[in-house]
Amino acid sequence: MDEMSLKILRILQKQPDLTVAEIGERVGLSHTPCWRRIKEMERDGVIMGRTIRLDARALGFDVSVFCFIRLKQHDEETLLAFEKAVRAMPEAVQCYSMTGDHDYVLRILAKSVREYEEILKRSLLHLPGVGFVNSSFALDELKNTSELPI
Repeated sequence: MDEMSLKILRILQKQPDLTVAEIGERVGLSHTPCWRRIKEMERDGVIMGRTIRLDARALGFDVSVFCFIRLKQHDEETLLAFEKAVRAMPEAVQCYSMTGDHDYVLRILAKSVREYEEILKRSLLHLPGVGFVNSSFALDELKNTSELPI
């Protein structure tokens, strides 16, 4: 990854809606070489897609909960079933496999504490292999970015 490609990525992270011509102008490339670099980074999986960030609170999701989960067993079948079920859960906006005391940490968005309680009872406790769930409610979001420090 050379400096020119990193410049393109920095611009795309901040303004993904710019045209290739606009990006090229900012980095000093004509349209075609800039387009080729972007396509190459997409093909290589460096650029995974372009998204629009939404404000969860503006859409009524006032509750952000971090759920620390331990599984009852750690065989491959259970792990794969758990991970598949979490991917299908729209309320789970993030999920990480962990080392230490917990197997996974999930970030769940809900519109209220009551709604989170329903998600816990209806979904989280019924995920494959779940043996323990510990929930921590976020008080405030100080930083939430998808921009990488490149």
